[in-house]
Amino acid sequence: MHFHDCFVRVGKQGCDASILLNTTSGEQTERQSPPNLSLRGFDFIDRVKSLVEAACPGVVSCADVLTLITRDSIVAMGGPSWKVPTGRRDGLISRSSEALNNIPPPFGNITTLRTMFANQGLDLTDLVLLSGNVYALPVPQLPL
Repeated sequence: MHFHDCFVRVGKQGCDASILLNTTSGEQTERQSPPNLSLRGFDFIDRVKSLVEAACPGVVSCADVLTLITRDSIVAMGGPSWKVPTGRRDGLISRSSEALNNIPPPFGNITTLRTMFANQGLDLTDLVLLSGNVYALPVPQLPL
């Protein structure tokens, strides 16, 4: 979800939690765009944001909550940890068309993917790292 949020408005604002916005003006939002229809976890992020708001109202942005949850999810799966700078501002614009035009399609060939990543200021290394096989992450074994 964080990748989808950041990839849409890079160069404008990006990583602004605009993926979390619901339709208000009749125009479909990023959340309703075809590339994002398979995303899950919106309810979890809403619950975390509610808890944060109860503890310190108006201090932590949705953008920071989404970024911190992403980092913590990777750590929980055995991935690396890193310091996350905070202070992001929440986006006020969310357009389905921007998600459709900017999020790389799952069926895109290498030329298309390289071009779309380059349009965001990313290179081939970024493409490989961000497209990595999630099944390669260690998964904790649960007791039966």
